[in-house]
Amino acid sequence: MSHTIKEKKKLLARVGRIRGQVESLERALATEADCARVMHMIAGIRGSVSGLMAEVVEDHVRTHLVDPQKNPDALNADAAEQLIDVVHTYLK
Repeated sequence: MSHTIKEKKKLLARVGRIRGQVESLERALATEADCARVMHMIAGIRGSVSGLMAEVVEDHVRTHLVDPQKNPDALNADAAEQLIDVVHTYLK
């Protein structure tokens, strides 16, 4: 995943925020917090991880599948944009 190096700080910041969410969830479970609160926290974590996945998939598509300089047999750019849109919608 060498292409993620250019986004390394941004991706690591996202992972740090996800870690904070997970630690908060752990504290909530340890203190037997209200079920609704715990479920909302889990949903938030899921959304954060899905957003991270969408970003990594998008970067992968743009770098490895669409860039004709790196890949002479690159996919159609319009089709790749449609795929990226679907991935973002699915992972919301």
